[in-house]
Amino acid sequence: MSTDITFIDVSENFRRISITGRLDILGSDAIALKFTSLTVATGRRVVVDLTGVSFLASIGIRAIISNAKALQQRGGKMVLFVGDNAAVAKTLETTGIDTLIPMFADATESDKAAFS
Repeated sequence: MSTDITFIDVSENFRRISITGRLDILGSDAIALKFTSLTVATGRRVVVDLTGVSFLASIGIRAIISNAKALQQRGGKMVLFVGDNAAVAKTLETTGIDTLIPMFADATESDKAAFS
């Protein structure tokens, strides 16, 4: 399964990014440049949809954290939407990432949190 990244600009300052596939070494490398380019805007609010991620390795977590930190340094905010993806949610909770980047199972809550 290949890893893919797509996005929708909901508004000028709000972007929804969807990642599908495996965020292992190959998958993370495949989307790294595009993921970074999608999160560079100053002041942008971003929801990253991880519902389609089948495997999340440490390198994938690192990519999420580094993009979230860079976005925050430019006055933006990233939140994660995991939906009912229990494997990804558990990985994020076990590693403590959910304490650094807000994580939600509900899409509406994740959208609201991006602006809070």
